[in-house]
Amino acid sequence: MPAPRGPRFDTLAVVGGYDHDEALTHHGAICEPAYVTPAQHYATSAAMRDALRGEAPGWTYTRIDNPTVAHLEAAIARLDGYGCDAPVTTTAFSSGMAAIFMTVDALLAEDPGKPPPNVVLPAACYGGTYMLFSQRIGIDRGVEVRWIANSLDLQQWADAIDAGTRLVFCEVPSNPHLRMTDIPALATLAHARGAPLAVDATVPSPALLRPLAMGADIVVHSVSKSMSASGMSIAGAVSSRAGIVCEHRRREMSADFAGWLKRGPRRDTGVVLSPFNAFATLADLRGLRARMEITSRSAARVARALQAHPFVEEVLYPGLERDPGHAIAVRDLVLVDSELDHGAPQNAFGYLLSLRPRGGAAGACAFLDALRLVWRANDLGRMKSIATIPAIATHSQLTDAEKAAAHVPPDLVRLSVGCEHVDDILADLEQALEAAQAVAS
Repeated sequence: MPAPRGPRFDTLAVVGGYDHDEALTHHGAICEPAYVTPAQHYATSAAMRDALRGEAPGWTYTRIDNPTVAHLEAAIARLDGYGCDAPVTTTAFSSGMAAIFMTVDALLAEDPGKPPPNVVLPAACYGGTYMLFSQRIGIDRGVEVRWIANSLDLQQWADAIDAGTRLVFCEVPSNPHLRMTDIPALATLAHARGAPLAVDATVPSPALLRPLAMGADIVVHSVSKSMSASGMSIAGAVSSRAGIVCEHRRREMSADFAGWLKRGPRRDTGVVLSPFNAFATLADLRGLRARMEITSRSAARVARALQAHPFVEEVLYPGLERDPGHAIAVRDLVLVDSELDHGAPQNAFGYLLSLRPRGGAAGACAFLDALRLVWRANDLGRMKSIATIPAIATHSQLTDAEKAAAHVPPDLVRLSVGCEHVDDILADLEQALEAAQAVAS
């Protein structure tokens, strides 16, 4: 990966795309203003015409664009592009699922002369993503969805990707299974068949993983999570490197994929991000690296403690040596710029882990019900620690067979470790496990 040039990651997160000169146009405000008005006023009809044609700067209407949203896009582009050898563009959406849908929908656009389209992704993925691909893409649109059983098995990927593949997609690490994928190797496989690789990097965020610098073409984020840790907003984003691998007839799509989404599909469908949410996210983004370092350190300690607990069957966390993707995690999940602080790069495996308490589904429910500090909710990546049972929550829409294919057993508990002191988190988990054990007895 090339060495970054210019300002460091933390500086980019704090400054974003808002500098001293722009501040002076906003009465000297040192933070980006929140533009909550829906429409732009123009000095003349000619200025309006030029802006709507894209021939002059202008945001026009909040369904099309918004200055506050544009500031967030500029900030995320700089973070996703940190260390990337190509220009990076970001477009924000109303949610992470909107970002994924708009990406897939664009790449599945009609292209006469091409083989019947298919998409390739692991079955072990977030429940909403599974439903989007299986129901909306597979059933409603009739596109073949090719599910990968083991994302670490490159041969499975090679067998599934062919000339009709419009998109190769993966989550790294996956939610809630924490499965790793070899991004550089998968990018090589996808590109050999002319298909772009899109990576959902919601969990690690650019502070731990930047797929565009590793060969991926597109990155999607549920910005609601790691980047927006206060829990005050919902947002999504698509970042792309210039000149993605894509043999679609719309060449402008390949040249600047995220920019094309902004100028066309987002404008026409209205799935734009609210300026309120963009404003809140900008505030959260400034402390991203430090927050990811703290929560990763705490999660690693929690994972080791749970692994040693007699009432825990299994712990899923890429930072554990016995995890099947640990070697890839050691290579890829590195706290950005940590070598500046520690003299050498430092691993940070993220805040998300999953566990299976003893006692089956009843034991998992008893454990969840006994938590006092950790919140019971379907969320992750927040300042507050949160736990859920995917089988009855995030993956509840899946059939039993689909849950089995997606590796979501009924006793799996997903835990998002927050910024509370790790001693207090561990104490709460310990008492909850004791309570669950008492119920099982």
